[in-house]
Amino acid sequence: MILRLLLGLIGAAFAGVVMISLISNVVTSIQDPADETVEHEFHEHAKPLSLASDGPLGKFDRQQLQRGFQVYKEVCAACHGLNLVAFRNLHDLGYEEAEVKAIANQWAIEVPSVNPETGEAATRKAIPSDNFPSPYANETAARAANNNALPPDLSLITKAREGGAAYTYSLLTGYRNPATYRNHHGKPLPAANRPGQGLYFNPYFANLNIAMPPPLTSAGQVTYAPGNPPPTVDQMAKDVSAFLVWAAEPTLEKRHRSGLAVVIFLLFASVLGYLAYRQIWAEAKRKVRATGPLDPANQAKSRSAKRKQGIAG
Repeated sequence: MILRLLLGLIGAAFAGVVMISLISNVVTSIQDPADETVEHEFHEHAKPLSLASDGPLGKFDRQQLQRGFQVYKEVCAACHGLNLVAFRNLHDLGYEEAEVKAIANQWAIEVPSVNPETGEAATRKAIPSDNFPSPYANETAARAANNNALPPDLSLITKAREGGAAYTYSLLTGYRNPATYRNHHGKPLPAANRPGQGLYFNPYFANLNIAMPPPLTSAGQVTYAPGNPPPTVDQMAKDVSAFLVWAAEPTLEKRHRSGLAVVIFLLFASVLGYLAYRQIWAEAKRKVRATGPLDPANQAKSRSAKRKQGIAG
């Protein structure tokens, strides 16, 4: 009994200390809030971006995906890999088999291989079944070529970053001059937080300063085929963002179709179930069946047994 009381007192004391600490921290945070960091103060949320693939019924715009692939090929592929996507997947973008073979064969970066005669490391031309090769042999080589920064693989970049395609679009179009930049309160960027050598200011990047130089610098940097929108920086950023959405989830349209079919089936089944209920069970009255001692047959047996034994009742 004494031990139980002692343990209860210890538990109550511990709970009291925790409660006092919680209340103290809340009061302190209200009276003396933490200073907002420069990264938080100057970081911008992703700009809105509308793509044909958005929403539960979204579909890919094949023409835009081809433009986006062209931007990736001519601008992004020099530093960023697409390791989870195969050349043959380009069929989904509307390319013919011969075109896919030509794209793979003419890809600037060859696929790592082994010389069958010497057993030494070598490279070869890509074929449609190959995944897009990485521009660097390994992480060490990638960092050495990029001021110790590691260019991320873009296969799942729209899944891996908050904001998805909108983040990619905002980052590509978000480079600013740190000397003249003002945040939404009109405050200039402190000199101590301006990018150093080999870094560039981009308010859409988490810590504001990014090692990647502006990849899209001028209109017409990539030449689009006739019949396409003008290749402005904004348009190229939208197109490559749409392409990276496809790269991250090439089966998006199939998933949307499957989801729509399931929703229609569930609605139809729900209507049938309700109609069956109204037709069969809605008017049925529930009756309580007498069981055990209340069962009339059991009561008759009980009275008969009592009479035989001469028991009243």
